[in-house]
Amino acid sequence: MAVKDVRLGIDIGGTGIKAALVDTQTGELKTERIKYKTPQPATPYAVSTVINQLLRDFSWSQAVGCCFPAVVVDNVCYTASNIPDEWIGVRLDRYFQKHCGRSFQFANDADLAGVAELRFGSVRDTSGVIIMLTIGTGIGSAIFLNGVLVPNTELGQLYYQDSIFEHYASNQARKSHDWTYKEWATHLNEMLHHVTKLFSPKEIILGGGVSKRLSLYAPYLDVDVEIQSAKLKNTAGVIGAACLMNPYVPDTYKK
Repeated sequence: MAVKDVRLGIDIGGTGIKAALVDTQTGELKTERIKYKTPQPATPYAVSTVINQLLRDFSWSQAVGCCFPAVVVDNVCYTASNIPDEWIGVRLDRYFQKHCGRSFQFANDADLAGVAELRFGSVRDTSGVIIMLTIGTGIGSAIFLNGVLVPNTELGQLYYQDSIFEHYASNQARKSHDWTYKEWATHLNEMLHHVTKLFSPKEIILGGGVSKRLSLYAPYLDVDVEIQSAKLKNTAGVIGAACLMNPYVPDTYKK
């Protein structure tokens, strides 16, 4: 393994910030993941403090790839569903370079998790439409058409009942309402049916924190499309973030 293929990937989430060194040619984690709780409130300065700690943990002085839980275009944050509004309009790469003294690249967290899953996960045939949903604090989404990413789709923001799907079908919603997996799955099932009608996907991949528990709620999902758990589980974001610094991703991450 060439040293140049090892990159630091950081996954900034609504509840946790995770990082690891990754072999970007194989998707293999070369270190254990280190995770810190996302500071509350998750202001830019507070998050940069955690990022600086991770850089020290890994003694990392090179460029860094980061997942971010928002619409990100050319490193600029455009939304703030699960982060403070003060992030909107922030040029993320410049902000973190200033506060952390490294070069950074940012992209949407679900997009990068999807890129990692398609490259290193269980997907073998990338023809047609494939959708990945990352279910955690919110619901992120990545849509691929013939292996090419359509970025920043945010399907969790689709309207549902009196709000949006994210407020009913996310893992955070399950916990906050103290729903059983069966109760919660009724809402996830509605989302899967809605997304299937909109995009006619060949396959839907479920990632995020609940991906490793698919057997607990799969019996309550009756959508007529193949559903599978993400092979990379909750490491997909870190792997995808590291690959953002690898030549593979600019060909895949079309803006």
